[in-house]
Amino acid sequence: MAHARFVNRWPHSVEWRSVATTSDTPAPGPVRTCVGCRAKAAASELLRVVAGADAEGRPALVPDPDRRAPGRGAHLHPTQECWQLAVRRRAFPRALRSGENLSGAPVEDHLTAHQSESQQHRPETGARSS
Repeated sequence: MAHARFVNRWPHSVEWRSVATTSDTPAPGPVRTCVGCRAKAAASELLRVVAGADAEGRPALVPDPDRRAPGRGAHLHPTQECWQLAVRRRAFPRALRSGENLSGAPVEDHLTAHQSESQQHRPETGARSS
């Protein structure tokens, strides 16, 4: 009985252990992009916004701080600067794939209520200042 011998048919193949990674430390969770300043950040640092309804039942952008609401979400740094950039860029209808006009009042109320708790964010660099 002849023993089968493994033949490497791809002599120039890459082994998994030799693949370079971008960082030696793994990310602290999922990474998302802010629809306002377009900077990447951990999802835990961003506010998730979904398409929903306001108190009167009209279509609106609804903040989802617990990140549990069903449906497609857009992520935003919880600052007025990123909010204004996202509104000016009309980023929410694209990110949420919504063709309807959504009111931003619930998100604005949430941001003003939590403004003092959050740190300052500089959208031009994506960096946080202390």
